[in-house]
Amino acid sequence: MDMPPSSPMLPKPRMGCEDDAQLYSNYLVLDPKQAGFLDLARLLFSASERTYIQCPDTSKELREFGRRWVIFISIVVQKLLHLFKGMLGWLGNALEFCLNLPSTNGGFLKLITNSLKGNVGWPTRGSPTFASVVGNLDQRVDLDDQLKHGDAGYNAYLSMMAAKLSYENDSFVETTIRDRWKMEPLLRSDFWNDYQEQPSTRAIVFKDGDLIVVAFRGTPPFDADAWCTDVDLSWYELELEGEAGPETVSIHSGFMKALGLQKGRGWPEAPKEGKPYAYYKIKEILGEQLKEEGTKFIVTGHSLGGALAILFVGVLGKHQEDSILERLEGVYTFGQPRVGDERFGEYMKRKIHREMNVFQYYRYVYSSDLVPRLPRDGNVFGFKHFGPCLYFNSLYKGKVLGEAPNKNSSSLLWFIPNIMIAIWELVRGFIIPCLKGPSYRESLFLILFRMVGIAIPGLSAHSPQDYVNLTRLGSLSSHEVS
Repeated sequence: MDMPPSSPMLPKPRMGCEDDAQLYSNYLVLDPKQAGFLDLARLLFSASERTYIQCPDTSKELREFGRRWVIFISIVVQKLLHLFKGMLGWLGNALEFCLNLPSTNGGFLKLITNSLKGNVGWPTRGSPTFASVVGNLDQRVDLDDQLKHGDAGYNAYLSMMAAKLSYENDSFVETTIRDRWKMEPLLRSDFWNDYQEQPSTRAIVFKDGDLIVVAFRGTPPFDADAWCTDVDLSWYELELEGEAGPETVSIHSGFMKALGLQKGRGWPEAPKEGKPYAYYKIKEILGEQLKEEGTKFIVTGHSLGGALAILFVGVLGKHQEDSILERLEGVYTFGQPRVGDERFGEYMKRKIHREMNVFQYYRYVYSSDLVPRLPRDGNVFGFKHFGPCLYFNSLYKGKVLGEAPNKNSSSLLWFIPNIMIAIWELVRGFIIPCLKGPSYRESLFLILFRMVGIAIPGLSAHSPQDYVNLTRLGSLSSHEVS
């Protein structure tokens, strides 16, 4: 990874993090609020210093056109997201209301009958039956009673169901875990982001016998701030504690901020008072629960939630929380984007996995899903996956690879095949319930989403439906997953 050298005179980054410069020897901070559209146009033709790009050596960071182009796209997308934030939120709320209206009235036919009678039931946001947009894509809530605690594949299946459940409101989560899954809820909360100055991260924690499950929520489809976290390519170099002393790695700053990075303080041992940060609160819960002999835990997440799941383990390593890490049974991520550079991957493989030998990392990628192929793997910023990729095709046939095919989803050779796959996925949605049972029936909303996926190959492949399906129906040719 081509990183600019450290400099004794570091420019202070904006975005309200003026004190951060002294914490990091190397960083890249993008501030779209400071960038005018004319400034952005000039960026494509000049490597001169920009107020909205903060790093120790701007001229070197912007020397290559490829880097400037990626920064340009990142900032433009963030500006558009901020511009249409209100509209996106309104559309999301309206869509959720419409999607929940039939279920509130007992189905479409009942809704029509109630409308004729003037007795329509209106959905109540925050109720135990009010499902999110993601929950309406895959409406399965109950666990498969054919798969029991301790069975092969149970942890992977429970992890994906928990990752999907994390998108829902508190009442929905509480009712599902306690009444339907017969497990013990421990935590369901929204957590503070110091840089966005608002709650941006959601996680749930519950207990299934002697197994604690920590699930981070992915990106809500109509949350502009959450999408900004994903597309912001800012990074910080961070020191993690290795066998021979501190090791320097580069990590996506948006993911760190969502997990609990503190403005002007980095990752201290304890959080600032008054604000709940995801990493610190979950670590506290685990510290209390793991006092019980024989109790272990797994960490999971879909999409952005998967990035937070593996980063959570990395920060535990930074703080040398060996007593917690020793109880970590596995990390299960589904459609996870890239989190850090190659050095972060090597640290995780060496320090957390090989030296401590405490957990397995299962990174699931379904077919043409776009998100695991972002941010790009290349020489521009050096984001890379690490560990084996459990790749499943559209027939739910899996194999273990170093990286998913078409790793950056950019090859034109894959464009037509991906469209054909999206068409097959649409057709398969009508076939699979006949072959595997009614629990695999796809919602009308998902069918419409799959149609959109034909125009944008790889988009609908990110749906939780396929990740739940592959944990139940998938087979791996050379790897066993518990």
